[in-house]
Amino acid sequence: MSKLVLIYASMTGNTEEMSELITNGIEEAGGEVTIKLAEDCEADILLDYDGIILGAYTWGDGELPDEFLDFYEELDDLDLAGKKAAVFGSGDTVYEQFAKAVDLLQEKLAERGAEMVLEPLKLELNPSGDEREACRTFGKSFVGSTVGV
Repeated sequence: MSKLVLIYASMTGNTEEMSELITNGIEEAGGEVTIKLAEDCEADILLDYDGIILGAYTWGDGELPDEFLDFYEELDDLDLAGKKAAVFGSGDTVYEQFAKAVDLLQEKLAERGAEMVLEPLKLELNPSGDEREACRTFGKSFVGSTVGV
């Protein structure tokens, strides 16, 4: 069984709700995942896992939240080759750079050698209706992409 970690930052609870639904999907698919808040861990924790999921809301006009800044900078020191990864997050289309923090995390993981196994999941504010199932499917799909790691 692959070791999976989900690390996220949430201010209003939208990204936290997404992480809970993704976790539900992972568990429904038979996976186990460690969940951490970005501000409570250092990036080198990723070296202990086969599968990495990062989630963040977008702050301001396309910026990472403060809770993710140190973690993001620490990624520069890591070689994530052989790791499977995916990213998700919430945003607000009132801003020109909708959910740009998700893109920043994906670019950094790929730059550090991680294999991005799913398209990023971006939602407007909090998940509702079909989006809730989309989050669970994201988790299930991630488990499927890490089988045999």
